Amino acid sequence: MNRPTPSALPLLSNCTTLAAAALLVTALWLPNPAQAQASKQRPDSAAAASSYARHEAAQRFAAELDLRQGWSDGWASLWLARAERLPQVIRLMAPAPPGTSKNWAAYRARFVEPRRLQAGLRFWQQHAATLQRAEEAYGVPAWLVVGIIGVETLYGQHTGQFRVLDALTTLAFDFPAEHPRAAQRTEFFRAELAAFLALARAQGGRPQDWRGSYAGAMGLPQFMPSNWERFGVDFDGDGRVDLLNSPSDAIGSVARYLQAYGWQPGMPTHYPVRFDTATLDLEALLAPDILPTFSVASFEAKGAMLDGVALQHTGPLALVELENGDPAQGGAPRTYVAGTENFYAITRYNWSSYYAMAVIELGQAVEALWRR
Repeated sequence: MNRPTPSALPLLSNCTTLAAAALLVTALWLPNPAQAQASKQRPDSAAAASSYARHEAAQRFAAELDLRQGWSDGWASLWLARAERLPQVIRLMAPAPPGTSKNWAAYRARFVEPRRLQAGLRFWQQHAATLQRAEEAYGVPAWLVVGIIGVETLYGQHTGQFRVLDALTTLAFDFPAEHPRAAQRTEFFRAELAAFLALARAQGGRPQDWRGSYAGAMGLPQFMPSNWERFGVDFDGDGRVDLLNSPSDAIGSVARYLQAYGWQPGMPTHYPVRFDTATLDLEALLAPDILPTFSVASFEAKGAMLDGVALQHTGPLALVELENGDPAQGGAPRTYVAGTENFYAITRYNWSSYYAMAVIELGQAVEALWRR
């Protein structure tokens, strides 16, 4: 899903998305979308929810939106009065407890596994021509599109069962206050709620009928509402963008999204890296996080050594660190790779290096099956 980025606000995918979407909690306190996959099938019951009909801030927002959009029929006011507060959504958005460890091996195992590989192969076989057309149109390889849709929704099998109206309204007006970016996220979800109401109106459906993730991401690619409008593509030519039911539209839209966020055809996503312990400055290498910052020369000067074709790379690099559990509790050593600008482009779909690596490894594993 497109999820929040650390800067201006997520690219929720998306996602959607953002969400972005970006690094929420899972049963193992892993980054999204593993938590999303587990939670999409557990919506709160209506009995556990409360209405926003008398919520002052929500109704004021709705009235202002109606006025701004020229909805003389009171579209926003009508539907926000029917939205229900979902306590589970609030719990899922709460920050992870301090000191929790991530585990790349466990995270990877959720996605690069036999069931998803076989589903990915079937998806590629059924949509090979569309995947090739998207690659030609946007320069984004088929394996990457297949990897993203596979991680996000298991090729449309798990698109979420939360009412999008309820999830977005809950996050717009009851986002967990203990979150370190609560104010920023609140504004983000209010903007997404406005975009969703406009989208549902344009599509001719009732907002309460739309289903998605707990963060409001929808369809095969888990696009957030604003990204549906910005990047959605009518790739099957039927006159409408349908990310809920059209694999072709989903394929084209994912490719367009990645192109818009800087995907460069032919560039690898990452390279192996080894350390020269005598010169290693790990703190400096990790300071920019996953933002590509270092030239090959400056990367190696700080003790991150490359080999082979990586030495010819001309763009900036980032040192990507993946935890493998708590070493004090039997966890393995951390995994490191040199991420390129294309690795960073994938993280614009979901701001997580774990997510990006899972997408890459799933997509390339499915491609290997496809080419046998």
